[in-house]
Amino acid sequence: MPYSGEQPHYGPPPAKSRRPMYLALGALAVLAVLVVGGVVLYLTVGRGTVTATSIGVGDCLREIPGDTRVLTVRTVDCGENHAGEVFAVLEMPAGDFPGQAAIDAYAEQCSPALAAYSPQAMTDDSVQMYVLYPTEETWAQGDRAVTCIATLDPPRAGSLRG
Repeated sequence: MPYSGEQPHYGPPPAKSRRPMYLALGALAVLAVLVVGGVVLYLTVGRGTVTATSIGVGDCLREIPGDTRVLTVRTVDCGENHAGEVFAVLEMPAGDFPGQAAIDAYAEQCSPALAAYSPQAMTDDSVQMYVLYPTEETWAQGDRAVTCIATLDPPRAGSLRG
């Protein structure tokens, strides 16, 4: 029928693809899951979590680490219930890694440091000591800190500082 003068009959236009809409909805769903997951992770893990080498005197810890290799700890305001309080950070002299026996001997300075920081803690049976110290691996990265922590069982609010 070319050039016959009749109008060609084309039928209905093809249906519009819904694929772009589905892609946009999928991307939005993925974004929502990532945002919600990030918020949940922050609220359950991230808040107050700091590297173990960055804590200082007077910092209070939500819980005492249960491992010998500690990368992070959770800090809280000392006005809240906490299970530990940093009372001294002793810097070991530079040099080659001295070995565990030398670190243990150096950590013996924690006891007199606690007596100076909190004399009443020395007679409180619910206060014990926990020490974070450098490993050979962290020593190679410059960690020289022997961190002395008073543990509190049961946890309590308020600083031990006297």
